[in-house]
Amino acid sequence: MAELAVSSVLEILYQFVLEAASLSTGVEREFNDIKNELESIRGLLKDADRIAADDEGGEAKEGVKTWVNQLRETSFRIEDVIDEYIMYDAQKVNNSGSLASIKKLAQNIKTLKQRHQIASEIQDIKSSLGQIKQRSLRYGFKYESGSSSSGGSKAHRIDDSRMTHYFIDEAEIVGFEYSRDELVSCLVEGTNDLLLVSVVGMGGVGKTTLAKIVFDNQSVNEHFDCRAFITVSQAYNARELLTEMIKQFSKDSNEPIPKGLQKMDEQTLITHVREYLESKRYLVLFDDVWKENFSDEIKHALVSNNKGSRIIVTTRIRHVAEYFKKSVRVHVHELLPLPSNKAWELFCKKAFRGQYPIPLEEISRQIVQKCHGLPLAIVAIGGLLSIKPKTVSQWKMVNHNLRIELERNVHLTSLTKILSLSYDDLPYRLKACMLYFGIYPTEDYTINSKRLARQWMADGLVRHEERRNLEDVAQEYLTELIDRSLVQVSKVGFDGRVKSCQVHNLLRKVIVRKMQDLSFCHLMHDYDEQVTVGITRRLSISSISNNVFRSTINSGIRAIFVFDKGELPKDFMDGLSAKFKLLKVLDFENSLLNYIPHNLGNLFHLRYLNLSHTKVTILPKSICMLVNLETLDLRQTKVSELPKEIKKLTKLRFLPVYYRKYDEGKYSILNFTDGVKMQKGIGCLKSLQKLYFLDVDHGGIDLIQDLKMLKQLRKLGIKCVRQEYGNALCAAIQEMNHLESLNITAKDENEILDLDFVSIPPPNLRVLNLKGRLPNLPNWIPNLNCLVKLRLGLSNFEHDPLDSLKSLPNLLRLNLWDDAFSGESLHFQVGGFPKLKELDLTRLNKLNSVSIDKEALLGLEHFRFENNPQLKVLPQDLQNLKNLQFLEFAEMPDDLIDSIDPGKDGQYHWIINHIPRVQIRQKFGSKFHDYNLHCIPTQINV
Repeated sequence: MAELAVSSVLEILYQFVLEAASLSTGVEREFNDIKNELESIRGLLKDADRIAADDEGGEAKEGVKTWVNQLRETSFRIEDVIDEYIMYDAQKVNNSGSLASIKKLAQNIKTLKQRHQIASEIQDIKSSLGQIKQRSLRYGFKYESGSSSSGGSKAHRIDDSRMTHYFIDEAEIVGFEYSRDELVSCLVEGTNDLLLVSVVGMGGVGKTTLAKIVFDNQSVNEHFDCRAFITVSQAYNARELLTEMIKQFSKDSNEPIPKGLQKMDEQTLITHVREYLESKRYLVLFDDVWKENFSDEIKHALVSNNKGSRIIVTTRIRHVAEYFKKSVRVHVHELLPLPSNKAWELFCKKAFRGQYPIPLEEISRQIVQKCHGLPLAIVAIGGLLSIKPKTVSQWKMVNHNLRIELERNVHLTSLTKILSLSYDDLPYRLKACMLYFGIYPTEDYTINSKRLARQWMADGLVRHEERRNLEDVAQEYLTELIDRSLVQVSKVGFDGRVKSCQVHNLLRKVIVRKMQDLSFCHLMHDYDEQVTVGITRRLSISSISNNVFRSTINSGIRAIFVFDKGELPKDFMDGLSAKFKLLKVLDFENSLLNYIPHNLGNLFHLRYLNLSHTKVTILPKSICMLVNLETLDLRQTKVSELPKEIKKLTKLRFLPVYYRKYDEGKYSILNFTDGVKMQKGIGCLKSLQKLYFLDVDHGGIDLIQDLKMLKQLRKLGIKCVRQEYGNALCAAIQEMNHLESLNITAKDENEILDLDFVSIPPPNLRVLNLKGRLPNLPNWIPNLNCLVKLRLGLSNFEHDPLDSLKSLPNLLRLNLWDDAFSGESLHFQVGGFPKLKELDLTRLNKLNSVSIDKEALLGLEHFRFENNPQLKVLPQDLQNLKNLQFLEFAEMPDDLIDSIDPGKDGQYHWIINHIPRVQIRQKFGSKFHDYNLHCIPTQINV
């Protein structure tokens, strides 16, 4: 487990020596010596981790753990001295030149002292590494190359927790009925082609249990000539798998096992299996597969003989199933946690053997809720409680101390091991990313995927890849964690991208434990009065007292996350830059922070500053000193103007800044969102990738011409655009070849957006929002082949724009708002909008009819009408939308609403009766979210 720290610091060392051209020969040699020592020690870590994780080991095991901790702490010291040297080097450059002033002389003396301290620390680190390497000889570590990410698994012992899955009675199963029936159907029905059925899900969700039930099903048993159940796991031998397969086929068919089986080489075994299966309808179940390329190792043995043979694979990793698609048809069944009613039923079976005492119901339901539908957890905790006294006090104690019980109680340690396997199997680059989920304060905390990705990036956890955007690489990391069934998706955008995520409650408890063991993060919860924090790299603060941090604490902290909803002590804020001078990540999102201290600019290494949804209104000029800042998040703050010094932040990549007026009364498409004023000269921010929303009227033409220099922009939002800015704006847009999202809002309703001068639009544009009068639809918009979202407002098209837009090949979402169309009738034509999923028609004041051809909008799932006062009759063509899942009417005429409500007029209810959810939204107050929801019953949802 120490490889996480060692590999991380080695990457820092490689990059440091490579980039630090100003290093003197002596300093470079010292750091190279440290790098070489670390590389030689890393080769011993795999063996050290194996000994430390062994179930036996006694004194030797404890000694190895101490050795690993010493190595981790030394790695932290190396990282600290590198960052100290970089800071010292920057100060040296800034203070070069005349030393005439006393101030500069004093500063020079200070840097000399720093240099001496750094040199002394380097020598001490070299000495420590030598001692650590010598101690490794005492434990007899063996050098092992490669990553120590998984380390292999032991053979199953008779008491192995996995064995219970193989001998379970189907009568004890709860909640798998639908999945069982679907899988049985896949096996015994359908095509005669070879088919692979993959059961994918997180550890403990019941994949093996379900697969075994299906494998033993009577109709399945009778359908196949021969069957084999093969346990694969992390450590396996392909030859042994083939041998076991032949034995099980022979046993299942009541045939003798071939002689000389153990002496056959792998090629002979494959040939034997193929010949045996050539004339048979067979079923093979490969349980617990971890390697993506597993199919390459066994595909030649599993002949496709057109007899309806089947393969079942259980795995935690979706890519395992995907990999099989190269050679065979694949059906993926994602096994999800149990719904709450089934989880309760299973718990009662295990904890009470059926009936439960009424006094224990409330506390029992709280315990079940913590299991979040995970069958293995419900069975394990239910089994533990079944032998506990049936008293409320005893059960409350277990509920309160569940994390400790998971670590220590013999009934639950196997659950922890199974949940840990997926983490242990990760490559080290993803282990640190996974530990980040333990930083967030509660098990139900929903994490924004972009926020998480940018934190990873700022913390140095995302590797640079040639010609790839770092944020895309981070999103790829998150996707891999999702595909490995470690992270659950909470919300998906209309385009299929993950917007938010979380981890299972019990998996989070495992992560928190690992996080603490690895000194990854210190959690300050429940008004912890602790003022001294040990060796760690991060602080997560969900409650903060006035006494906290009054003493000197660990200065090596790299990241602070504040989740506290109370007022932040002034001494905490003012002391940040002095006590945590090496900070890289500072996150105050949703806290009550109301000011930024003037000395925050002293945080030289700071890369990520999140002030979103705080009460901050002004940024100090010292912000210009944060020369390494990459993310400055000012969403939903009332920061209305950025200091002119912002242009010095040349590494800034992400600058989202706006305030949306959810608490105000009447909605205005132009004034609902406030942007930010910036001075001209921002063209030097050449690293900027996302900038929104910028009030361009404050800087005028000069500011727009500055935008032309920002060629790395991927998302741009600008407000208060005047007609005379048209030429300059079009010229700037044409320079933004990486642009994916563009949002332009006019100065007022009568201001024309003149965008016809874009001759070559950004080739990767996916999202386009235009709010302002358009004399006509710019001819480049229908040619945006990558466009997935288009929103038009205030356009005032007199002619139906749908004919021009209908052929956009990848458009998924279309919003026509606030008189984007000023005519009376919209017509969706045959074959139009082939991929459109969401359609929104809002405040089109003259619209009185909508017609939809039978072969139009074939993929539409979500349709919304809001405040179209002349649309008083329900469009009857809604009956043509067979795939529509959601239909909403918000503040529409009463005549239309009454016509679909069976409790009132209801004459047109039949038109919408096939739609699963039909919702009426009615506003009742002045605030943005003041509305009531009412659902119309249909034949789908009754």
